[in-house]
Amino acid sequence: MATTLQQLNSATAAEALHLLDGLYEHSPWIAEQALAQRPFVSLAALKHAMVAVLSSASLDAQLALIRAHPELAGKAMESRSLTAESTSEQQQAGLTNCTPEELAHIRQLNARYIAKFGFPFILAVRGPRGTGLAKREIIATFERRLGHPVDFERAECLRHIHRIAEIRLNDKFGFTPTIGNEVWDWHDDLARHSDPGFAERGELTVTYLTDAHRACAADLVARMRACGFDEVGIDAVGNVAGVYHAGPHPNPLPEGEGVKTLLTGSHFDTVRNGGKYDGRLGIFVPMACVKQLHAAGRRLPFSIEVVGFAEEEGQRYKATFLGSGALAGQFNPAWLDQQDADGVTMRAAMQHAGLPATLEAIGALKRDPAKYLGFVEVHIEQGPVLHEMDLPLGVVTSINASVRHQCEAIGMASHAGTTPMNRRRDAASAVAELALYAEQRATADGDSVATIGMLQVPGGSINVVPGRCRFSLDLRAPSNAQRDALERDILARLRSIGEQRGIVFTTDEVMRAAAAPSAAAWQARWEKAVTALGLPLHRMPSGAGHDAMKLHEVMPQAMLFVRGLNSGISHNPLESTTSDDMELCVNAFSHLLDQLAHEHTP
Repeated sequence: MATTLQQLNSATAAEALHLLDGLYEHSPWIAEQALAQRPFVSLAALKHAMVAVLSSASLDAQLALIRAHPELAGKAMESRSLTAESTSEQQQAGLTNCTPEELAHIRQLNARYIAKFGFPFILAVRGPRGTGLAKREIIATFERRLGHPVDFERAECLRHIHRIAEIRLNDKFGFTPTIGNEVWDWHDDLARHSDPGFAERGELTVTYLTDAHRACAADLVARMRACGFDEVGIDAVGNVAGVYHAGPHPNPLPEGEGVKTLLTGSHFDTVRNGGKYDGRLGIFVPMACVKQLHAAGRRLPFSIEVVGFAEEEGQRYKATFLGSGALAGQFNPAWLDQQDADGVTMRAAMQHAGLPATLEAIGALKRDPAKYLGFVEVHIEQGPVLHEMDLPLGVVTSINASVRHQCEAIGMASHAGTTPMNRRRDAASAVAELALYAEQRATADGDSVATIGMLQVPGGSINVVPGRCRFSLDLRAPSNAQRDALERDILARLRSIGEQRGIVFTTDEVMRAAAAPSAAAWQARWEKAVTALGLPLHRMPSGAGHDAMKLHEVMPQAMLFVRGLNSGISHNPLESTTSDDMELCVNAFSHLLDQLAHEHTP
């Protein structure tokens, strides 16, 4: 019979410790110390209490816990001396049914790992979905983590130990993150669509208005309808928009006032070889909330509009935030004549996708802010902060200001063997010098960042001094003034390098976004939602740009971050989060909706 929080909170110390037996391998002291914080308002609060205990423990105690765990498919498994919990987990991962070749490889990995780190490799083999990782995933993770520094890997082992304990605790309490699992599965299903050239390699790439992009849009339309949205469609720039209407108002509204709408959503396009959750989590979480409302036959005193923005990443065309910008009335007419790498204009791509490709139709997408309560966005963090703190959710205080340039350095191509070093006009070396300065200048600010993420030598050859070099420049800072100072200094150094080296630089600004501080009232609603789940409150800025930056220009906005796995890596196939964290995010969003409903009920 499953344990309940009421039982745990009312039990004696000895009884409560018995109820939590086996969570941490041969280490009951973690649960014992956490139980001193009873009563717990939620499983999430209990989980975090145990995280806090281990975080404050000594290094020796942490190492002893790691070393209390068995090797994967190791001697303890062969001798059948694993704990019942470990036996079940390794069985689910197929580790008790390895081929002789697989066993030999895993033994080699175990030996190399222990020789380097001095403790066994720890992996939550039931994975982020809780249903078990495939053996190939386990072995690939093992091989990848062998490259980590020792301190980093020790912390990673502790995080996996917490994940193991989380799953074991769920089992004890008979808890399944049903909604989180469903949202996880939605992400997995949508990721089957990928652009040609990437799909064949098993990589996820979805760029604006490709066939894969249009297939994603069609899937979102179908899923929104299945969730119970009243209106669903694809607009003139390819955004997918679904509206769940408000319920009847109990009292007549004043003349000229209509029922307002909460706007939410995120983007469904991806970077090249990206992850499954960037952007898409912010579409699926509110969709899950609408599905719950529809299933309960419940209407709120305001409408909910969920938008899957068609373009945010700026991968196919230099038109970052195209989808959300159209809703803010900021579509640049010149974008229609931009060409992609294959020479296809945006206008032609729109027409091929069945969109009108007219400024009149696109202009009609502009939203009237007076009809909206505000904009909220859920997003995977895309950074290591929540991951390192072992916190599922974080409340965003502001989105950093940013600016992007596409640049080119033009020098003189010449023979690599016959051109003396002091006679060269090397375009690539000039950009390399700029890159080092940009790194130093951003570091001097402490919280600014500068990145040259694209660097290409067209027609380059091993024996030719580069005559041209194309590169990108991405600058971000917490405030507009700090960003502008960073940009000013780097562009000044660019001109100086050009003069010294005989290089001509061209720059083309392709995106500029102002800092977007969260609206105080909306940030407070997210904070109440997180606190209500029994989680500690963590406020944090966003270094990444989001669609909320565009909507911020016309209405109040605030964001909620969800912890990412693998050091919070994003724009990468390793991008991930757990179904448990997804469930907490859906619950937080539902709580925000309940707050708004209470505020708008007479």
